Amino acid sequence: MENIDLDLNTQSVREINQFFHNLNSSDKREFEILHPNGAHNIAVGLDAPITVHIRGHAGYFIAGMNKQAEITIHGNVGWSVGENMMSGVIRVNGFASECAGSSGHGGLLIIDGDASSRCGISMKGSSIVVGGNVGHMSAFMAQAGYLLICGDADHGLGDSLYEAIIYVRGKIHGLGTDAREEQMEEPDYNKVSELLDMAKFNYDPKEFKRVASAKTFYHWSPNSKQFSVL
Repeated sequence: MENIDLDLNTQSVREINQFFHNLNSSDKREFEILHPNGAHNIAVGLDAPITVHIRGHAGYFIAGMNKQAEITIHGNVGWSVGENMMSGVIRVNGFASECAGSSGHGGLLIIDGDASSRCGISMKGSSIVVGGNVGHMSAFMAQAGYLLICGDADHGLGDSLYEAIIYVRGKIHGLGTDAREEQMEEPDYNKVSELLDMAKFNYDPKEFKRVASAKTFYHWSPNSKQFSVL
């Protein structure tokens, strides 16, 4: 497979993104993005089954709206890595700042280290696997998909959760409103095992806890002025 180098010391982010957007949607080549130096919006809007390696630390909104591509960031990332991703795989070989994987519709985001606050906010069907800890208000208003946390979860986990499921191996410092811990069942162990295998993390699925919605916030009741299931 041909390997093509793209260098941010000599090309702009806009030029590199436009190069990717001009690719055929069936293109399967491999690309290296060199010298990211914390730049924002790298590899945004990709729509081809290509492989992309970003060789260094990157800034905000990396690999947003990804579709089909397999993208690896060999470093840390800023806000909103993989936001609104549709499919494909994004892997961060370091740590991620706030709102990692926000509004993801599909695909898989893997963060080897810790993720900051609001990881998985408003997920809509994607899967996120975090090798370390997550910050406060992670999976806030998560509508569908899976957030698997191999470390600890800070306060407000799953606040206003809908149909997304959270699995936590470590300590939960505080659940958000309407989130509750539930009994792990065989399908849960199978799903955790599947996600761990895809992320290449070697943990025992039986070490994980399940967090889901208590489903008392689904509808607004104007008479009682509180949320209730109608």
